[in-house]
Amino acid sequence: PGETAEVFAPGVISTEGWELQAVFAPGMNEFYYVTNSGKHERPKISEFKPTIIGYRLDDNRWHKFVEMPRTGEPFITADGQTMHLAKGRRERTASGWSDVKGLGPMFEREDWGIMRLTASTAETYVFDDFRSASIRMSRVVDGERQEPLNLPEHINSGDFTAHPFIAPDESYLIWDSEREGGYGESDLYISFRQADGAWGAAINMGPTVNSDKDDFYGSVTPDGKFLMFDRTISRTDDYIDVDIYWVSAEVIETLRPKTQPR
Repeated sequence: PGETAEVFAPGVISTEGWELQAVFAPGMNEFYYVTNSGKHERPKISEFKPTIIGYRLDDNRWHKFVEMPRTGEPFITADGQTMHLAKGRRERTASGWSDVKGLGPMFEREDWGIMRLTASTAETYVFDDFRSASIRMSRVVDGERQEPLNLPEHINSGDFTAHPFIAPDESYLIWDSEREGGYGESDLYISFRQADGAWGAAINMGPTVNSDKDDFYGSVTPDGKFLMFDRTISRTDDYIDVDIYWVSAEVIETLRPKTQPR
């Protein structure tokens, strides 16, 4: 795709069913996404059974190689060795992925409703909390994991602030939120790291990305070429249709402040 978002793999991955939370592994030869019960069908909301499906590229052909219950929204680290799943994680093994392991007592608080946790190359964690509709960050300093702290108010404002993605080098942060002046219900926003380490203004990613619907769960592919995200196509009291979209990651550079180095 160019700088206007398009449906990802229409009729193959994105169907009339519930497909979302797409991530590629480093090397771009593994692709994971979430669907209902591992099937492309329009599910009843009351019958959701979120399942992670993994495809692998061999001999220039994609084939399904793993299916596992979604215990949290997936994110794969830059070294490809860890799949974060909210408060848990899976580690890469010779045959695929380990069983789910915890992140330790610091992230096991019952009053935190973590949906998505992403990590930079330096192992800085950025994660959301559906109970407080806020985003927190936890750094590693001198080998010690630091207590998570709320990001500043200009990021943690609006409604349903969630699904953060931190760039591997921590140069920018993408998340979604419902805010006055947006294009639809939930829009994707970006903030760039400033020279002094502070986070810059919350910038709406604009109409080439956002629509009059829910746009959410943004992430950049490991090769840096594409921004992937989810869009709610339709919703009733009983059914929901969500598709995966993608767009050239050059849209990020069009939003970067001119004084901000690339």
